[in-house]
Amino acid sequence: MEANETRSVFGKLLLEHRRAAGWTQGRLAEASGISVRALRELERGRARAAQRRSAEVLADALGLTGRDREFFLTVAKQGRRRNPALAAQVAATCALPAPTADLSGRENELDQLSAKVAEGGGVVAIVGQAGVGKTALAVTAADLWRAEFPDGGYAVDLRGMDEEPLSARAALDRLLRALDVAPGQVPASEAERSALLRMLLEGRKILLLLDNAADEAQIRPLLVAGPGSLTLITCRRTLAGLEGARWLGLEPLSDDGATGLLAKIVGADRIRAEPAAARELVELCGFLPLAVRIAGNRLATRPQWSLAQLADRLRDESTRLRALAAGDLQLRSAFDLSYRAVSAEARRLFRRLATVPGADFGLELAIVVSGAAAADVRDHLDELVDASLLQTTAEPERHQFHDLIRLFAEERFEAEEEPAARDIVLAHLLDKAAEAARLFYPKASDTGRFGSRDEAARWLDVEGGNWVAAHRLGARKGRHQQVRDLAIALHWYSDGRSAQRPWWEIFSLGAAAAGALGDAGAEAKLLNFVGWAASVCLGDEKGAVAEHRRALDIAVRIGDQVEQTWACIYLGQVLRLTGQGEEAFEFAKRGYELAHELPFWDGQTTARNMYGRALLNAGRHTEALAVHRAVLSDAERLAGDTYPDFHRLLKTLTLRAIGDVLADLAEWREAAGQYRTSRWLAWEGGFGGLEVISAIREGRAWREAGAFDEARECLTLAVDLSPGPSFSAWREQALAELALLPE
Repeated sequence: MEANETRSVFGKLLLEHRRAAGWTQGRLAEASGISVRALRELERGRARAAQRRSAEVLADALGLTGRDREFFLTVAKQGRRRNPALAAQVAATCALPAPTADLSGRENELDQLSAKVAEGGGVVAIVGQAGVGKTALAVTAADLWRAEFPDGGYAVDLRGMDEEPLSARAALDRLLRALDVAPGQVPASEAERSALLRMLLEGRKILLLLDNAADEAQIRPLLVAGPGSLTLITCRRTLAGLEGARWLGLEPLSDDGATGLLAKIVGADRIRAEPAAARELVELCGFLPLAVRIAGNRLATRPQWSLAQLADRLRDESTRLRALAAGDLQLRSAFDLSYRAVSAEARRLFRRLATVPGADFGLELAIVVSGAAAADVRDHLDELVDASLLQTTAEPERHQFHDLIRLFAEERFEAEEEPAARDIVLAHLLDKAAEAARLFYPKASDTGRFGSRDEAARWLDVEGGNWVAAHRLGARKGRHQQVRDLAIALHWYSDGRSAQRPWWEIFSLGAAAAGALGDAGAEAKLLNFVGWAASVCLGDEKGAVAEHRRALDIAVRIGDQVEQTWACIYLGQVLRLTGQGEEAFEFAKRGYELAHELPFWDGQTTARNMYGRALLNAGRHTEALAVHRAVLSDAERLAGDTYPDFHRLLKTLTLRAIGDVLADLAEWREAAGQYRTSRWLAWEGGFGGLEVISAIREGRAWREAGAFDEARECLTLAVDLSPGPSFSAWREQALAELALLPE
């Protein structure tokens, strides 16, 4: 550093102590024997520094003792040093690293960092999981902004993931020596080193990169740069306790960014030759820059390999982490450093969370797998998030793994846990999902572990990804009884939610489990559910007919009249859709007649409405209307025998059926009114698929009635309510109807 800057540091320190003592320059001159003029030159920075004897005299006169005296004399010694060559040599040990030549896909993050720097420098922390590219981004940013900090740029690798990270005291020593403080003049204590660094940097504009930080305690003593400076920190921990900092959470690359990084490493020609394999490769790398770099390096050093060959090696989850290694770049090692840095309790939770079968999880499942108290589990989850071993989701208190870190957690589970621990969360999900689903039976009461049916619905919705995955896993593990019981329990819950879950798969797994158990009655029941899902969810009426005929054959063989009734009800519907009207009518009529033995809410309503549709198909409109209206009348009379949402579901379906009869009679406005009421009831009940169907039919009825504004409103709503692939057929119907409207 320049001599005048060094002298001003000692001068400011002298001035501070004189004022703290309440003395004038004259009184200090009298007490020390040093002239007022000499004191003035020192305080103004015009004199380089006090000589050793003069500094000691001043310290004596000011009454400085202990660490204050040692620090005062050290700064005086610093001002007398003259060795620019040595200073440059030492400064090189803290020089900013060269930027990464192939940084890709981080333009947006660089813009975000620039915006934070434009707000006024200060402290900016870049946080994220191992391998996400924190250091590469920070070094690139520092290189871009180097000219904005004319007083220098410095970097220290804090080795936060080592077993013994660099101490703040050692880091301060490095920075002080880089600023030309001789080893013998560096204060002993951490606090004094931090104070000296602050004084040396006062008034200067510097850029300081603190890379790979361990935690807040390591960082705080190093945050001494002034307001015109910038301190960039990289850390796997979130550093949530760091006062005055701003954060940039670094996520994995986008598809294009990851592919771009791969192209920079292996060459654009190889990417253009195998674009599909390149996309799969970066996806298998979890879009993690370190993983993509490792894959790229392996390909670059093996020009005879195709991208597809490496992608094929990475598809096997059990060996993927092993395959993601190139030289000293080891993805597993990077993850292991983060894992070893957290507490033993957090490590146990981390590896046990690998048994959660779905994509994300909340506090409940974390408690189930760990067996610990809720407060402790919350703390451990926070610790894992802070260490970037878990990610938070958009939903409050829900977490997820990055794909590659999940594989690492699986490895740690296999190495450190008993296999039986895998079944803890599986059994919990299968049993609790079945209990929740049974609350949607027509005459179910709110009992058990759920406070209400609404609570059960919320649980089934929030944990849907987990209990569906558990159902699949249970089938693979041969847990036939639980798989069968859950599939049966879900029947009534699935009504009105046809687009929400893979019902055909769920019921098919249940039917297979019932067959494996030799439970013919359950198999017939579940085959009827499979047929329903084939028709309603997949639009496969022929497949549905086959399943219902299988169910009917089994039910007749074992004398199960209930499932015979249901098979006839369903066959009456799907045979009509396949154009076999006469047979459909006979089955619908047979189901209608058999259903008189069933309770009203447990099947009779469906049989009667299905028969009404058969009458409509036969052109017997008056009889069809009478059947549907009688169902509505009985539903109102018997409403107290079921819960409100089931009552609402039946009215939704029955009013839509009445609308269909009126539409067939070309009574368009009356039909539209029925559809509208049906649509509103579906919305109130949360029956998304039924709402879309009613909106489409209402829109068509308004179009036929010449009410084009109302039609456009309904059909546009149907399009808006059909975003995902499960709704694609309905979306196409709505768009086709919209196209028929006049401009």
